[in-house]
Amino acid sequence: MENTRNKIISENRKARHDYFIEDEYEAGMVLLGTEVKSLRLGRANLKDSYAKIKNGEIFVHQMHIGPCPFAYYGNHDPLRIRKLLLNRQEIKKLTSKVNEKGHSLIPLRVYFKNGKIKISIALAKGKRQYDKREAIKKRDENRDMERTRSER
Repeated sequence: MENTRNKIISENRKARHDYFIEDEYEAGMVLLGTEVKSLRLGRANLKDSYAKIKNGEIFVHQMHIGPCPFAYYGNHDPLRIRKLLLNRQEIKKLTSKVNEKGHSLIPLRVYFKNGKIKISIALAKGKRQYDKREAIKKRDENRDMERTRSER
């Protein structure tokens, strides 16, 4: 029986604060052996990372995977550009959407799925400062309402 449990390695929590998430895609990644070992230890950071489409291929930039502490030689560059694996139709769809003004590709989380390392990227549109303040205000109001309900 296959293990369908997903273990999250790293999550980009700031992305949901800074962007309106329109669509999510799951992609594989081309990794080196020391990167896989580091990811198994949970040594990844998605802060400030983004994805770009170049020559019909998608690459993730600024994703930090810490060096493997057990590798004596041949350790990887922590901020190396990594290729993402998606279907050709999905790449074409994303290319047309990203060319629209204000859209970008943002990694949301890196996780294990059935023993393979996957990355979830989102087609996102940036929020303005007043949108962020509005979201914070709404969240605080909901928290206050829940607090008053639980006190009764």
